Amino acid sequence: MTTPDRYFYGLRRMMLLVVVALGTGAGAGWLLGYVLLGVLASQSLVVAFLIWEFRNIEHRLNNSTVDPLGVPSVASANLDETYLLEQRSRQAQAAAEPALNYLQDSLASMRDAALIIDERGNITWSNASSVYLLGVRFPRDRGRSVISLIQFPEFLDYFEQQDYGYTITRTPTKAGERCLQFEVTRFGQGNRLLFVRDITKNFKLEKMRKDFVGNVSHELRTPLTVIKGYLETLIDMDSLLDARLEKPLRQMGEQVKRMETLLADLLWLSRIESIETARKTEAVDMTSLVEEMVSELRTGYLDRVIKASLTSTRAVFGDRRELRSAVSNLIINALKYSDHDEAVSVELYDLADSVVLEVKDRGVGIEAADLPRLTERFYRVDRSRSQRIGGTGLGLAIVKHVATSHEADLQIESKVGQGSKFSLVFPSLEQRR
Repeated sequence: MTTPDRYFYGLRRMMLLVVVALGTGAGAGWLLGYVLLGVLASQSLVVAFLIWEFRNIEHRLNNSTVDPLGVPSVASANLDETYLLEQRSRQAQAAAEPALNYLQDSLASMRDAALIIDERGNITWSNASSVYLLGVRFPRDRGRSVISLIQFPEFLDYFEQQDYGYTITRTPTKAGERCLQFEVTRFGQGNRLLFVRDITKNFKLEKMRKDFVGNVSHELRTPLTVIKGYLETLIDMDSLLDARLEKPLRQMGEQVKRMETLLADLLWLSRIESIETARKTEAVDMTSLVEEMVSELRTGYLDRVIKASLTSTRAVFGDRRELRSAVSNLIINALKYSDHDEAVSVELYDLADSVVLEVKDRGVGIEAADLPRLTERFYRVDRSRSQRIGGTGLGLAIVKHVATSHEADLQIESKVGQGSKFSLVFPSLEQRR
């Protein structure tokens, strides 16, 4: 019997009880000559029965071992439904309890902090590692909002926007602080599992590497400047030099220029890496930026054709200088690795929730096996060709880091003998807000 059926069945029984009691009381009162007294007596009995029944209902609800189904009253429908829901809840809890216990036992032994958070954002469980990483103690902090315990502004945005497709990192702001990585995973109905990893060691190693690259690059610039100055002086004195020295000196000059370019790229890459996690807040007009870069490169490559189709009307959050370097590297790469009689195409257009920059060439193309490694530092598909055209092997690494720092996606498509297409897909201004 469905809930409405049970409800109307109980209602009919209650009405029938009242009518029968009234009729019986009135009839008995009429026979005795006290009709009103008979009606009052019958209704008193009905009230007494209802009081007894509701006490019985309360007893049955409070005693989980007693089955309350079938209580003959208008309240039976709600009572039956409440009981059935309670039974289902108990069964579901009993079924989930072993899995939850297993999950908690597994998480308890982890070195990473693990917290189970309910749909309201409150902590329901945490492991021992949460104490020294976050200061969260269980069961003392059970029921507390995770936002009130983790005082980290970026985490507040990350947790509340509920887009958990990426991780966030809290970098140390003073000596002795840990570098922590936060990751949230959904499970169950609205519950979330928060993992917090201590990546301080990796952070320090990466910082040492960046500092080393930056310091070495700076230190090399001074002797390189001296060598370059003397070479230029010697080359200008070609009338006084042996003719046999002219070619070696010019080759040395070219290599010095190449080393200068390499150092400049290393320093720029080091700078981008150091601020990669900083959220960009400046609105950049990509159309004017790309138009400006195309104009400059057309002047620098007078013998090449650069076609531009710039239809985007949106801006993106970003660093204009970094974006210029990414756009410049993509177009210059296309010019370097395609024939002089082939045009390079640059397109900028809008999609539903993104701004897309595409740079296409009709060059030699890239083998599929090489595509995943293109953005590695100093990786070259054809070393002899790269040496000939003067590439440093850092251009696409710079583009990749710029893409990462702008929450953009770098996509590469290429076919040998047909050319390549490099795309940067930026989230639009509206999507980032």
